[in-house]
Amino acid sequence: MSLGGLFALLCIEIDGCSGDRRARYGALIAAAYGLGLFLAGVSWVYVSLSVFGGMPAAVAGLATVLFCLVLAVFPALAGALFVGFAVVGWWRRGLLFASLWMLAECLRAWAFTGFPWLAAGYSQTPPSPLAGYAALLGVHGVSFVSALLGTLIFEVGRRCLSTEPCSTRGWLHRFPALPLLAGAAILVTGDRLRDLRWTEVAGEPLSVALLQGNVAQEMKWRPERFFDSLRTYYRLAQEHPAQLTVLPETALPAFLDQVPAEYLDALQKLALRQHGDLLLGIAVADGKQYFNAAVSLGASGQQHYSKVHLVPFGEFVPPGFAWFMAMANIPMSNFTAGSPGQPPLRLAGQRVGVNICYEDVFGEEIIAALPAATLLINISNVAWFGDSLAPAQHLQIARMRALETGRMMLRATNTGMTAIVDVDGRVLSSLPPFTRGALVGEVRGHTGATPYVRWGHWPVIVCAVLLIALLGRRRAVLRKQVLVQRETK
Repeated sequence: MSLGGLFALLCIEIDGCSGDRRARYGALIAAAYGLGLFLAGVSWVYVSLSVFGGMPAAVAGLATVLFCLVLAVFPALAGALFVGFAVVGWWRRGLLFASLWMLAECLRAWAFTGFPWLAAGYSQTPPSPLAGYAALLGVHGVSFVSALLGTLIFEVGRRCLSTEPCSTRGWLHRFPALPLLAGAAILVTGDRLRDLRWTEVAGEPLSVALLQGNVAQEMKWRPERFFDSLRTYYRLAQEHPAQLTVLPETALPAFLDQVPAEYLDALQKLALRQHGDLLLGIAVADGKQYFNAAVSLGASGQQHYSKVHLVPFGEFVPPGFAWFMAMANIPMSNFTAGSPGQPPLRLAGQRVGVNICYEDVFGEEIIAALPAATLLINISNVAWFGDSLAPAQHLQIARMRALETGRMMLRATNTGMTAIVDVDGRVLSSLPPFTRGALVGEVRGHTGATPYVRWGHWPVIVCAVLLIALLGRRRAVLRKQVLVQRETK
């Protein structure tokens, strides 16, 4: 695991340097790790700015690098503190590293509206045994466990490769059994936790049709293609009847009041023939404000959800950055945020927690609709990122949300990845990306609450802070003892 490699490099720095240089070099090592991670993992930012946003390639490239440099500050902070503390003992170092790494991720998920993308915990979706910790601890807790396991793997390797005689430090310091057993315990416990079911099935099976129009982003907002989009989604809904039909984010490139009334009536009739509902992603205007919204039509009456957590630069312009947005051509890039605490929508006999695109990255916001919601739906348009890592990464994030909440997650996207995710994080079915079609299947609602739904991330955050405080106190006591011994001599 790469975090184990980072831990190894930082431990070398602890043992090889002293004083202020040690913390500074620790920050540089962790920053280099973070920069590489983000340049590779969020390279799709360049695609959205340059290829689809129309920004000059050099400016888009510079903006992407600067963005990654800012993100690298968070691992740099963790690296500096870890090396600066310089605790003694493999298990103390492991706990300190995992705690600092997790807290740095939490800080990144909060600062400047938050960017929790590429949290280490997302790498542990099924079949990883660590996925079992998600319902207990959330993605950041899984990051903690993942980082701790990485340190144990390094310690096992270090002991196996050590040429130091056993007599110099003692048998326990050389034999790899202790970190090996600790690592095995973490894996076995996680695997057993995967078998637990924290929620219960509610209601009868529900037929769903998730529509993927595959409308190219560069064509979507052209006025002459408007009626093509209307025909595409009408035909898909007509040919794939279901109790719940879901269209992706901004499926129709217009405001709701600009869509012909007879077209909306036709969609409603398609929903009513199954005695069900249709959920449509579309922009909704209210005076001078407009919202990125999901609107339902059908047997349950018209309801709507307005996106709460907007994307900086993509959906709203941060103060002082109007000049930057002037270089990009991003339609509807100044939405108004919806009200927090919107209740789940009542659709096809289920209470549906709707989230739009980027919102499902924030687990603590998703659980705001729980335990009332029995089903989760994410509608997205990731066509902005082309054939990049973003669609697959977004699906992996949705899988983590299903694990954390004990709810099925349905994803309807414009170009991919449209999928049905089970409560255990497995992808039950999906559509190939960049194809036009409908994903049809049966899903079940669930009731109840996982520990994560009840308490969120706070238990792991508090425990990590307490661990750091205890380790810091012990370090201070040891330093005081060393100073006393020096004075007595």
